[in-house]
Order: sequence, then structure tokens, then C-alpha cells
Amino acid sequence: MNPDKSCIVRHFNQYYPLSTEDKALLVQLEDSSTPVRAGAVLWNERDQAYEFCTLKRGWAFSYRELENGTRQILDIYLPGDIIGLREFAFSQRLAGVQMIEDGEICFFPHRNLVDIFRQSFTLTSILFAIASRQQVMLTERLVNLARRSARQKLAHFLLEMCQRTKQTHGDGCESFRLPLSQEILADLLGLSPVHVSRTFTTLSDEGLVFRERYSVTIPDLEALTQEAGFDDRYLIENMRSLFEDSKA
Repeated sequence: MNPDKSCIVRHFNQYYPLSTEDKALLVQLEDSSTPVRAGAVLWNERDQAYEFCTLKRGWAFSYRELENGTRQILDIYLPGDIIGLREFAFSQRLAGVQMIEDGEICFFPHRNLVDIFRQSFTLTSILFAIASRQQVMLTERLVNLARRSARQKLAHFLLEMCQRTKQTHGDGCESFRLPLSQEILADLLGLSPVHVSRTFTTLSDEGLVFRERYSVTIPDLEALTQEAGFDDRYLIENMRSLFEDSKA
């Protein structure tokens, strides 16, 4: 595989430019991909945790099943993301993971990550940064669920996905693909599917967001940012200053 076409290489490059050797190490994590269908469960909560996976193609989400039969979606994963990183120190899965659409995944055991720790300071540092970012994103999700109105919740999430798809694909995010059903959005935002639909309608009537099936357009990013109280620092901060300091 050409390293520059690798999703995980592009993902890591967001944090710091990689050497040829580091790219080769990462590409090994995508060597044997497995096709998966939409709706496939990659693992369930409490399954044995002995491997990670990278998402080579398609979208996925993690979730917790609740006692009343409902679920709370925790994370949305895009191509290039590492899934299961937070469970490195645990023997059981803390959450289930399911595919949103058809895609490809690459499983790799925990020991492969230890090999990276031994061989590359840069990749080790980036992996810690990715784990830190995932934690910050969960914190932001908690604030979004607990303290924002329905329209702020939806607006904030759309701006987050706008920024993340821009980083993944390198395109502008005024218009982007969002392959999430009303049910997935409802379980993510703590709303009902009907409430999600009504909120989209309200934002559309006000000219803030337009959605056509799985395509979202944001005509005025600044206006929606103000509506959501969105601060993108938790998504765009990188490690360049850390590496520069270490070389000083």
C-alpha cells in the first residue's frame, strides 16, 4: 500500500509530519483488512479485549446498552480512527462497537502497539495525543448532553463532524456527508428521533443548516458557531509545539 493513501497515516499526519519509517510502521496496521457490512457488531460490551482495530473505510459508533433497553452512543468513528484505544489497560470491552455503513476494518493485537512504543517516539507521542483527544471529545459530549438545548446539541455536533471530516478528507466542510440516521443522532444526543427531525426543520427554516438525506450543508459557519457556542480548540490543537520544545 502507498503510505500516503493510508487513512491512518493521514490521521496521524494531522498531529505531526511523519517520517518514511513511521509511515511504514503505521501501514503495517492496515495490512490485512476485513470487509464489514452496515449494522455489523465488531464487539459487544464485556467481550474480551485483546486487540484494537483501525477503521480503513466506512463509519462506526461505540455505545452502551442501558437497563431499560435503550442505548447511549458514545463515539462516532471515521476512516483512519483507532477503535478500542481506551481499553488498552482493560481485559473486557467497556462499550460495544457497530458499523454504520459498509466498510473495512483492520484488527491488530495489543502487542503491535507495544512494538510501536519501542520503535518510534513520534508515533508513541501521537498515540497519547489521540487518546487524550478522545477523552476531551467525551468530555465535550458530556457537556453537550447535560447543559445545552436540543438545537445547540445538534448544531454543536454538526460543527464537530464538519471539522472532523475536513481533517479526514482535506475538503471544506460547508457541505459534507453525514451517514447517520435519525435514530443514531437521537441516541447520540439524548433526544427522540422526532425531536431530532423537528430540530433539523427549525435550523433549516432559519437558514442555518440544510440536510438532504445524508448530505449536510452549513451556509453560514459563523452563525451556526455562535448558535452552538462551539469552540473547536479540542479538535484542532496538535503536537507541533511539543516536538519543537523537545528538540530545543
